Amino acid sequence: MTAATHSPLFPQTPDSADAVLEGLDPEQREVATALHGPVCVLAGAGTGKTRAITHRIAYGVRAGILQPSSVLAVTFTNRAAGEMRGRLRQLGAHGVQARTFHSAALRQLQYFWPKAIGGSVPRLVDRKIQLVADAAAACKLRLDRGELRDATAEIEWSKVTQTVPADYPYAAAKAGRETPRDPAEIAHLYAAYEDLKRDRAVIDFEDVLLLTVAVLQDRQDIAEQVRTQYQHFVVDEYQDVSPLQQRLLELWLGNRDSLCVVGDASQTIYSFTGATPDHLLDFRTRHPGATVVKLVRDYRSTPQVVHLANGLLAQASGRAADHRLELVSQRPPGPEPVYTEYTDEPAEAEGAARRIRELIDAGVPAAEIAVLFRTNSQSETYEQALADAGVPYQLRGAERFFDRPEVRKAGIALRGAARFGGNDSLLDDAVDLPSQVRAVLSGEGWTSTPPAGSGTTRERWESLTALVNLAHDFAAAHPRATLGDFVTELDERANAQHAPTVQGVTLASLHAAKGLEWDVVFLVGIAEGMVPITYAKTDEQIEEERRLLYVGVTRARQRLHLSWSLSRSPGGRPNRRPSHFLDGLRPGSTATVGRTGAGAAGGGIERGTLAATPAVPRRTQRTPARCRVCGRTLTDAGEMKLMRCEDCPSDMDEGLYERLRAWRAVQAERSGQPDFCVFTDRTLMAIAEARPDSPAELSRIPGVLNRKLQRYGADVLAICAGQEGTEGDEDD
Repeated sequence: MTAATHSPLFPQTPDSADAVLEGLDPEQREVATALHGPVCVLAGAGTGKTRAITHRIAYGVRAGILQPSSVLAVTFTNRAAGEMRGRLRQLGAHGVQARTFHSAALRQLQYFWPKAIGGSVPRLVDRKIQLVADAAAACKLRLDRGELRDATAEIEWSKVTQTVPADYPYAAAKAGRETPRDPAEIAHLYAAYEDLKRDRAVIDFEDVLLLTVAVLQDRQDIAEQVRTQYQHFVVDEYQDVSPLQQRLLELWLGNRDSLCVVGDASQTIYSFTGATPDHLLDFRTRHPGATVVKLVRDYRSTPQVVHLANGLLAQASGRAADHRLELVSQRPPGPEPVYTEYTDEPAEAEGAARRIRELIDAGVPAAEIAVLFRTNSQSETYEQALADAGVPYQLRGAERFFDRPEVRKAGIALRGAARFGGNDSLLDDAVDLPSQVRAVLSGEGWTSTPPAGSGTTRERWESLTALVNLAHDFAAAHPRATLGDFVTELDERANAQHAPTVQGVTLASLHAAKGLEWDVVFLVGIAEGMVPITYAKTDEQIEEERRLLYVGVTRARQRLHLSWSLSRSPGGRPNRRPSHFLDGLRPGSTATVGRTGAGAAGGGIERGTLAATPAVPRRTQRTPARCRVCGRTLTDAGEMKLMRCEDCPSDMDEGLYERLRAWRAVQAERSGQPDFCVFTDRTLMAIAEARPDSPAELSRIPGVLNRKLQRYGADVLAICAGQEGTEGDEDD
């Protein structure tokens, strides 16, 4: 998905410092050779910023200007840090530290804690929400799940902006934050949370930064020791630093200026966490002699995609917009973005799944396709639609590749074969590295052809296939490589979290997609109320929503599909309209706000419709989702499946529910899919509560899509009528 993993072959390590600079454009080369003094790189989406800064570090190391152990490169995600380590390793810059802010701080805190405080570092809690819940109980505050999540976010924001509990009400008002409860209550909860952590001798992720800052501020000897170790700093995604991270960076630097920062104010999308682009935009004010390099050559996207991206920013306002970069595509022309309108969200999901199925059938790898949405709650509809279409998918943010059980087992098997391969009959006919890897993994369940279905079995196969493909690439780059060399490569990649590409359509939120790219991107749910999101009220919040859409657009290399639906559920009132961010850009619309100069994007608008199926009742005949017990309009996806409020009494037929579960298990085993790909538990509960006796009634249950009605409807209705389900069509 990224440039590092998109290349089919392992790049050769440059044989000299000058060779590191080969292939860089003039601006990238300027970044790579500007090794002294403060440097600010303003890098637009797809302009090769990671390439520029990794080559900068590698050139400095290979030329003997930078000592590897004296360089600290920091970024914001483990994935980005892993990719940076992988690239530096490929460029021959071994020994450079590339970490997240939290990882670097935690490492220093663990090392210096005995000297600064005494004893060992308190236990780090992975998730603070349970602690917040306990603190709320101690304060006698009753918070529902949403309020609890929002209160936790407020505590996190307070800590990264270095706001103490007593100052929270004033700071929140000054920042214009919409608090989930009265600010005084949040302040009281925040104080109780801090007390509870102290009592339990635990710390959270924000404490890691706060405590490291405190140690470096209070102990000059420790600060000098850190500054002696690290003398050159590189900060990626600098537009996303919080005040707390900026303070830590200043303490690392001391009075030196050997700093290179890279960022793009137009990709500031995490202000809700305390991130601000001000540090990036004010860099020259703080460092008047800084070298500033602008990267605007877009190597990722076609001119058509870049045109739409530039058009979005041309209508923007605010300080970040004043510093926007006008991208210039370096790629050949491609298709125009496609805009599609659907009647409702399920139809939108089915339409996207159908198009994706067509793309895959036409030869587009599933791993080069992504579906991006504004909120994680939208994911389930698209998971279901892709499963119905027989399309493999992976959720962004799920288990890391090298942590998957099948990958760990494969690593053990490959390591054993490398050590004792001479006595392994599996390797008797294996003549080269790829065939050896295939032979070993065949013992772990890998086959040359994929299994049917798109569930767990397919996901395991995709993981093992990624290792097989990696072996082919590794052997092509290193013809004399042995199985032991390949195992070493896997170990190094696991340490760097530099995973190979897994075949499967990516489902991700727009926030989670930051830093990634695909050949084909489907931006779904691009309607008012979703993009921009309903709770974005202020000009600053709305402009951040525009930047979020800009990030989504710039993830696409070749093809871009944007869609929206007129209503949320089938039969609902069609009162939605496409996002006003697209005004003046999509065909048939007129610009209503912002600046002029953005040309209209081409490509005809399409009305999304599903092929008619006479034997199946039309889904559009449904009425808006209301609780069948109390009559309240339902908005939660789980409640909509049950057609009742979660707190309303259930009249589910337990016996019917268990019969449906038993039938589902048989269907799932037959198709090689997990149970939920047949029907989710919620859908089975809804069926057991409604006890439908006709296809029309069954079709009104959310989760029973047209395809599933055709495939499973007769069985489900037979079971509801007290009969045994049919065997079904195994070839379906």
